[in-house]
Amino acid sequence: MPFKYQSIPNDYKERLEIDERAEHEFESLLDTSRPAYTIPRNAFDGYRVKRGLREADGTGVMAGVTRIGSAHGYVLNEGDKYPVEGVLEYRGYDLRDLINNFTSENRFGFEETAFLLFFGYLPTRDELAEFNDLLAVMRRLPPRFTEDIIMKAPSRSIMNKLQTAVLTLYAYDDNPDDVSLDNMLRQSIEIVARLPVIAAQSYAVYRNAFFNKSLNLHNPHDHLSTAENFLRVLRSDKKYTEAEAHLLDLCLVIHAEHGGGNCSTFTTRVLSSSGTDTYSAIAGGIGALKGPRHGGANLKVQEMFDNIKANVKNPRDDDELSSYLLKLLRKEAGDGSGLIYGMGHAVYTKSDPRAVLLKQYAREQAYEKGYGDDFDLLESIERLTPDIFHAFKGTSQEMCANVDLYSGLVYRMLGIPTEMYTPLFTIARVTGWCAHRMEEYMTAGKIIRPAYKCIAKPREFIAPDARG
Repeated sequence: MPFKYQSIPNDYKERLEIDERAEHEFESLLDTSRPAYTIPRNAFDGYRVKRGLREADGTGVMAGVTRIGSAHGYVLNEGDKYPVEGVLEYRGYDLRDLINNFTSENRFGFEETAFLLFFGYLPTRDELAEFNDLLAVMRRLPPRFTEDIIMKAPSRSIMNKLQTAVLTLYAYDDNPDDVSLDNMLRQSIEIVARLPVIAAQSYAVYRNAFFNKSLNLHNPHDHLSTAENFLRVLRSDKKYTEAEAHLLDLCLVIHAEHGGGNCSTFTTRVLSSSGTDTYSAIAGGIGALKGPRHGGANLKVQEMFDNIKANVKNPRDDDELSSYLLKLLRKEAGDGSGLIYGMGHAVYTKSDPRAVLLKQYAREQAYEKGYGDDFDLLESIERLTPDIFHAFKGTSQEMCANVDLYSGLVYRMLGIPTEMYTPLFTIARVTGWCAHRMEEYMTAGKIIRPAYKCIAKPREFIAPDARG
């Protein structure tokens, strides 16, 4: 008997021995199972598979039509792809026009954006006031939801907690499976209203459960915006400045929608095409957004940024910074991925309008809050990376910074913990998911079912005693 088990009761010793054998057997099985999950790369080309639902030139496979959002970053002319300045439209309105209007009047825009995405037009002032009142009522979580759902079984991932909470809202809904438009709209408005409160309270429980911090649970106020309420519930002292709330509101607006083809929105549409309930469809979107290739990318940017600051002595020296960026591409530094996170996009070529707007409105606060050097470093990364990438890869394609390059710094400026970066993205993007869910269910009429070519060869069944 191993020495470490000598003081353990006999029944538990036996359990541990069984567990050790099971672990060893699992590791052996793992080695033999790897070939079952290996597909030769030439098989994709041989069967003309469009991996990632993308064409050879990187453009997306046309999978549907929508009236909700459009992300435009290039034009196709006789089969050739030409880069253009990026444009993002919500229901036909240029995002730049929406945000410039909100900021010129110094008013919050996320609620108006949600109204636009849900109802298809910009509200009058009276309609917007009524919508804000509706959101205020719906922000209140169901009785004992905080105690029974958020506080029990704390999760190390706020994103997974959001999934659980959204799925559990099904149990508090008297009419959860009704897929009429009026019921889906009611559910969508409730989810948009409640998710910021759920996220902020989940973070408070996370801090308490895993870091032994004081548990401060706050409730939203009826007469505050979504951005104000999120900061109020998130922060232990409930304090924030008007400038902070407006900058956060800007982040919510620019992340609210991005067309039907992005991974999380398409996931929501796929689930909705099956006829499932709203809560299941939105939980699926949250699961997709969590991934580091999608919504989790802003965390990877922040990790890379901290790594650069730790290893580049003089960030203002272009030669030194360029040398380190090249090491990232060569997988000699950073996380070894060979990526410069925050640079490049599947759609945008010359510019990502979200990054442009975020830079424009965050610059002043960055310098006021003491983050001017960090802001300058990000701009240097944006400026230097394209030429370094082109020289390393031997390509000449346009490359721009995407919104993730700057969003992490903005969140850090606002004192938002890194664990909340992707949940904050979720709070915004759920508006687009809900709109696309309703559009998919009301208009498409078919379950989404693409083809997969099976390349496994037929095999004869072998009796257990004859297997070896």
